[in-house]
Amino acid sequence: METSNPSFNIINSLLGPINQIAQVSGMLQAMIASAERVFMFLEEIEEVRNIQNPKSTKDLKGNVTFEHVEFAYNEDKIIIHDFNASVKDGQKIAIVGPTGAGKTTIVKLLMRFYDVTKGAILIDGHNIKDFKRGELRKMFGMVLQDTWLFNGTIKDNIKYGNPDATDNEVIEAAKAAHVHHFIKTLPKSYDMVLGEETSNISAGQKQLMTIARVILTNPKILILDEATSSIDTRTEQQIQAAMDNLMKGRTSFIIAHRLSTIKNADLILVMNHGDIVEQGTHKELLQKDGFYAKLYNSQFEESQEE
Repeated sequence: METSNPSFNIINSLLGPINQIAQVSGMLQAMIASAERVFMFLEEIEEVRNIQNPKSTKDLKGNVTFEHVEFAYNEDKIIIHDFNASVKDGQKIAIVGPTGAGKTTIVKLLMRFYDVTKGAILIDGHNIKDFKRGELRKMFGMVLQDTWLFNGTIKDNIKYGNPDATDNEVIEAAKAAHVHHFIKTLPKSYDMVLGEETSNISAGQKQLMTIARVILTNPKILILDEATSSIDTRTEQQIQAAMDNLMKGRTSFIIAHRLSTIKNADLILVMNHGDIVEQGTHKELLQKDGFYAKLYNSQFEESQEE
């Protein structure tokens, strides 16, 4: 007959409560961190919505001018220093630079998620502060690195920005985004419901659907933020073709990590520490053999090593 080990029983009796304390402690830490974020959000100053005689965005073309723009999240740390740039409607503008250079901050200022500390941002000569935020943001279409599709049919996901679109318009947008053929191979086609467990759709195909969604909204200005950085090279070519269709005739701001994807940009703004250190076309910047050339050559060397 086996006898139990008293020492073993004592250790088990001690470990149980200790494990419970550890679990509760972890939950408390997560709760405290979440509560801090909630209170930080509640303490934020509400956006000013009432604007006297707001400008209309109806007839705007998409000319964008940055005039001596300066911005700081905190007063003691300026992120953007005296930023100046002039963008004509229909141009393709690439913004490149190392991490922390201020690339995404420029986009946040353009859409008024933050207001400039000094200077002004103009669209067709009008200060963006003269527009209602909601109206201003309707001018923009965004394709981000992280795709966002909600629990619903493929058709509803594509129509998200334009609920009144017809089925034919949805199909045409999908064709322009090079995703129509793939959708037709799926069970129920455009009526297939997407959910968290949808595992037969790749990241690249989801990205093409978000591009179709933006095409359907027909924005005047596009923002492409690292839209292909998490995609394999073969899928990237397909997405690039879809984005070329999307950018036709529209002012486009492209935040790019892979410099090989922005060779045909009309203007490349090279940022470092909140300043434009160089600007020009891909060919012009390579000939300068400056900061951009070093970035480009370093990426080329990395791809060769792989």
